[in-house]
Amino acid sequence: MNAVVEIQNVSKIYGAGDSEVKALDNVNLTIEENEFVAIVGPSGSGKSTMMNLIGCLDKPSIGVVKIAGQDVDKLNDVNLTQLRNYAIGFVFQQFFLLAKTTAVDNVATPLLYRGLSSREAREKSLVMLGKLGLADRSDHEPTQLSGGQQQRVAIARALVTEPTIILADEPTGALDSQSGEQVMNLLQKLHQEGKTIILITHESEVANRAHRRITLRDGRIVTDDKSGQKV
Repeated sequence: MNAVVEIQNVSKIYGAGDSEVKALDNVNLTIEENEFVAIVGPSGSGKSTMMNLIGCLDKPSIGVVKIAGQDVDKLNDVNLTQLRNYAIGFVFQQFFLLAKTTAVDNVATPLLYRGLSSREAREKSLVMLGKLGLADRSDHEPTQLSGGQQQRVAIARALVTEPTIILADEPTGALDSQSGEQVMNLLQKLHQEGKTIILITHESEVANRAHRRITLRDGRIVTDDKSGQKV
């Protein structure tokens, strides 16, 4: 197995002096390809900071973060953007779909950033929507879709670039229980197909679907449990 996330002696500090906050405190973590990992913890535990580091949205104050083998601290903004676009598929709680834009065009957006033609981007996006059971909703705008359907569009957008990592931040947080279950079943299926899934969540039921559960508290990893696997 190859490591897709390597976090070595990492601390993240905000502010200075009396207002200094250590969001992460000397954290070490390795996630290998094809793992299904949940990162959990109470508010203020460092989950969001961890997500930002893994997602190349921020850099560590101390230590090394490598994503897909690349040291993020050595990359400029252009290279970081390229790494995010090629290595990471983001799935957020609030979907972040473009309003008044069809599902297929939402999914095609990251492909257009890569320089694909509109025709090729649309063809790839239609295939991905079909795989997620949304072929008949491809020309629907977000307001014409249910919450669960919108999240599946967001997952299609994350998958269409064939990223190394699917990074999902509270992916069921805005959904009812039935839609949330459908999304988790989909993520589990994607893992079985070989995808690396990293979930950031505060929901125990969601975390229990992962094969590895990492618990953060006060900026430190307090448990790293691979034993309680639930399929």
